[in-house]
Amino acid sequence: MCLLESTAAGLPGPRAVNETTSPSGRPAAVLFGLEGCELSSWERGFFREANPTGFILFHRNVSDPEQLLRLTSELREAVGREETPILVDQEGGRVQRLRPPHWPSLPAMGVYGELAARDLAAALRGAWLQARLIADDLLTVGIDVDCLPCIDLQVPGAHAVIGDRSFGSDPEIVSQLGKAVCEGLLAGGVAPVLKHIPGHGRATHDSHLSLPHIDADLASLASDFFPFRQLSDQGWAMTAHVVLTAIDPHHPATQSSKVISEIIRHDIGFGGVLVSDDINMQALRGPIAERAAASLAAGCDLVLHCSGRREEMEEVASVVQPLSSTGLERLQRATPPAPGKFDRAAALDELQSLVGAIS
Repeated sequence: MCLLESTAAGLPGPRAVNETTSPSGRPAAVLFGLEGCELSSWERGFFREANPTGFILFHRNVSDPEQLLRLTSELREAVGREETPILVDQEGGRVQRLRPPHWPSLPAMGVYGELAARDLAAALRGAWLQARLIADDLLTVGIDVDCLPCIDLQVPGAHAVIGDRSFGSDPEIVSQLGKAVCEGLLAGGVAPVLKHIPGHGRATHDSHLSLPHIDADLASLASDFFPFRQLSDQGWAMTAHVVLTAIDPHHPATQSSKVISEIIRHDIGFGGVLVSDDINMQALRGPIAERAAASLAAGCDLVLHCSGRREEMEEVASVVQPLSSTGLERLQRATPPAPGKFDRAAALDELQSLVGAIS
């Protein structure tokens, strides 16, 4: 059950946002979360004025398919753009915002890495099928971007925050399975988001709670970069809140112009929309507005603010600039194609034949 957020009558409207968000005609370079299952009157007005590029949803925003489709429609109506991207983290395993009884409980992606050790073709097919089923679930309720696949490597001794969300430790297998997931999502009309570029797998701390420092040398980091390089033609990627000491010992990748320009854009060759991971995460330091500004200044196209907390949203909106013309072009190129025909029942049966029963 989703608890709806209410707004008391008589509360003041949204604080004035940065005036540079409107004259260009481009939306603001931010993706916002929201509090509950329905838009409050304050959120509706704030989003209209702030004009974010898009939104991200969490389990707190989800009740049932009818409610969720209504919410995504109202979000797009609030900003006046039918093409507004709406994101979610729907991976399978422990990261699923849409859950039973209305949506299936799918396995973690690590299952396909394990299967690949026995039967690579079956693993690739299973990963594609799961992604295609996820896309069907999402697009039906108006969600068109999924923060998947996680192509970070599993590394011995690392923190479990990645763990079975990853396909495994072999960069080539991770690349192949990640590509299968991207293709499955795109076949269903949903854009994938590679994460966490340029690699979070070696982190020994959870970046939700603190800032990990990865002390590996460049030769070792090449394996972390490999899956992202192999999939660099995808339309979206999300940054890692980690310090790569061999490249920039002073800033997390999200806020490092050196990492973004030299590694993500040049070495890896990623040319799509680069969105920060959630700037609420405690890996980043300083007031929330400074976190947003530093991420954009370093080269992120968009900042992601997930909490739905009013005061923070107002602060972020006061500093974000309009999406750059280059960012807008990247966003337009990342628009997924229309979905093809899909036999959901047959796909689910085939997936269960590969990985077992799905509830």
